[in-house]
Amino acid sequence: MVSADRLLAFAAMSFLLIVVPGPSVLFVIGRALAQGRRAALTTVVGNTLGAYVLVVAVASGIGTVVERSVLLFTALKLTGAAYLVYLGVRAWRGRGSLHASFTGGDGAGRSGLRTFWEGFAVGVSNPKTIVFFAAVLPQFVDRGQGHVIVQMLVLGLVFNAIAVASDCVWGLTAATARDWFARSPRRLSMVGGVGGLAMIGLGVTVATTGRKD
Repeated sequence: MVSADRLLAFAAMSFLLIVVPGPSVLFVIGRALAQGRRAALTTVVGNTLGAYVLVVAVASGIGTVVERSVLLFTALKLTGAAYLVYLGVRAWRGRGSLHASFTGGDGAGRSGLRTFWEGFAVGVSNPKTIVFFAAVLPQFVDRGQGHVIVQMLVLGLVFNAIAVASDCVWGLTAATARDWFARSPRRLSMVGGVGGLAMIGLGVTVATTGRKD
C-alpha cells in the first residue's frame, strides 16, 4: 500500500493543482454564477467522476508502462510540465475574457442530469488533469510494495476527495456571491491571473522534481 510520506506528498501536490482555477473549477464557478448552488454541486459530482475515469485509465495502462521506463517517465514528465506552463500562460493571457464567459447566460431550466453529464464531460477531458495523472501519478507509487494499479487507484481517490472539497467551496462561494462577481470583470480577471501564475509554478515544480532512478 502507499506509504504515509508518499500519500502526504501526493496530497500536497494535488492540493496545489486543484486550488488553481483550471477548466473544471471555472466550469463549476460558471454554473454557480448562472444557475446557483444546486447546479454547482451537481457539476462537481460530474467533474469528480470524470476525473476518476482518467485515474482508472492511467492505472490500467499508461501507469504500468511508465513506471518501468525511466526514459519514458522523464519524457512524459517534461512534456506534462511544459503543457502545464502553457496552460498557465494561456490562463494569464485570457484572464480578461472570464467575465464574458461567466455572464453569457445559461438557462436555469437545465435538468440536473444534463448538468451532471456536462460536468462529467469537462472532468474527463480536462487537459490539466490528464497531464497531472499521466506524468505525476506514477512517481508517487512505491514499486517495492507491489500492487501498482491499486496504489494509483488509492492516490486517485485522495485527489478526488481534495477536488470535491475544493470545488464545492469554489462553487458555493460563487453561488453566494454571484452578483458580486458578475458586476466586476476586474475581480474575475484577478482570479484568472493568479490561477495562471500558480499553474506555471506547478509546471516548473513538476519539471524539477520526481524519480531519479
